[in-house]
Parts: sequence; structure tokens; C-alpha cells
Amino acid sequence: MRSLAAALALLAALLPPAAMPAGSAGAAIVVSSKIDTEGALLGNMILELLAARGLPVDNRLALGPTAILRAAILSKAIDLYPEYTGNGAFFFHRENDPAWRDWRRGYELVKKLDWEKNRLVWLTPAPADNSWVIAVRRDVARRHHLKTMEDFARYINGGGYIKLAASAEFVESPAALPAFEKTYGFHLSDRQLVTLAGGNTAATERAAAEGMAGVNAAMAYGTDGALAALGLLALADDKGAEIVYAPAPVVRAAVLARYPAIAPALARLFATLTLGRLQRLNAEIAVAGKSAAAVAAAYLRAGHFLR
Repeated sequence: MRSLAAALALLAALLPPAAMPAGSAGAAIVVSSKIDTEGALLGNMILELLAARGLPVDNRLALGPTAILRAAILSKAIDLYPEYTGNGAFFFHRENDPAWRDWRRGYELVKKLDWEKNRLVWLTPAPADNSWVIAVRRDVARRHHLKTMEDFARYINGGGYIKLAASAEFVESPAALPAFEKTYGFHLSDRQLVTLAGGNTAATERAAAEGMAGVNAAMAYGTDGALAALGLLALADDKGAEIVYAPAPVVRAAVLARYPAIAPALARLFATLTLGRLQRLNAEIAVAGKSAAAVAAAYLRAGHFLR
């Protein structure tokens, strides 16, 4: 993650001067989000739900990547945004703590650390994980009985055919493919890998779905919307090779004290956002081309969250 100073400088360039103190001085709750598909989805859900509860909100959605959102909330330029529990490992330079590989322990740890150091409150996380996964074509999964990474390791070690499309970061980072290999006891040789430039999972997933250059497996993220649409199955990481990235709203304590209704309203919403639901909702945006605002509003109406 880029340095906080650099992120703050970029934040100042992105936001007009009048917007910078809004979170600390204004009455409205400044709601923001990251620029990716799921960030836009969750940000719109939060914004519309709080507005429906009669709470004053200021829309600062799609502000930037993780570093910008983190700098913004620490500087009080924003009040509330959806983050991922696993990023606490990098926020607090504790990447080797095994707690991050457990959904509950990771949440409790980042909640404690951010409260003690920054007076930020991590609200109820969604029962989902947006960490790195390896996905295989569903026809391959059915034919060879692949559901988990243990199945994947068994298949490879038994001489099964796998060609994985992935980014250089996924192949080389100790926290990605090497972590899977170490945890499950397998190894992919260079001839079993197709390394693509950049980290766009849309490219790796399409390569697997279409069988480009013999590819039948892909680097992906757990809640990617294209997985189901492209006929891919994300293999379960039962042994916790990867850090868990559970989505959760993060809010400044002073704002939560001013508007305590935020916590129960968002807890009820996020409790419904299972892995399957997030995949489906993300697909409506990334695959079907609907706007994040429209998908968020439809979900809130269908679940009777609006009143």
C-alpha cells in the first residue's frame, strides 16, 4: 500500500477544498466507497439505506483505491465506507499473524486495533470472503470431483491436467499461489501457468472459460460476479491458505455516537450478504451491465430494508 502521506496528497487533489472538512464539521454522514464493482455496490447500499432511515448523507462514492479511502477516513474527510477485514494485516503491518486467515478472529483483531489506535469502528461484516481463490471450469470440476483445494492438490499430484491463468503478482507473491502450494502440498510448473500482465481477474476468468491456450483454471476473487456467468467454480480454501477479506462497514466513532442507528441498520443488511449473493449482485453489474445504484436499490427493496 502506498504511504499515507502520498495517499493524503492524492486525496487532496481528488476532493475539492470545501469537501475536506465535511466529515468532521458537517452534520451529514460522508459515505464513500472504492472504485471497483463491489465497492460501488456496497457503497450504494449503505448510502440508500441510511437515507431511507432519515439520516443525512453526503455521497462521496467511488473515491479511489484502498490507500485513498484509508487516508480519507483517517483524516476525517469521510465518515463511513466498506472495507475488508484482511486489509488490517497491511494497515497494521501484521501480515504474518495467523488470525487473518480466520473469518471471526480477523474481524475481532482489526476491530480492536483500529479502535485503540484510530477510534474507528468496524461494524458487522458480511458472511463472505473476497480473498484470492483458484477457480476451475465447472465441467472439469464435475469430471474430476473438484470442490476444494485439497481436491485440486490431489488431482495435480495424481497427474491431472491443469493450466492456470494468473497475474505475475499471484504467481510470485508469497501470500498467493505459493501459499496455496505450501498449505496443500502441490506445485505448478512453468508449463502449467499462463502469466498475464496486470491483475485483472476478468482476463484470467475469461481465459479459463474459453479454454484459451489450454487454460482451464484461473486466479479469481471469491465474490467475483463473473464466476457463475462464465461457468467457473471457486475451490474452497478449507485450510485457510489465504487471508480472509470479509466486507464490513467502517465508521468513525464520533459519527456513530452522533447517529447510533447506523450500526443496527447496517448489521441487518450485511448479515444477508453471503458469498453467493455477492457473486450474483456483482454479476448484475459486471456481466449484465446494470448500474451499481440500480442493483443496490433493487436488493434493498426486495429485502424490505427500505421504509
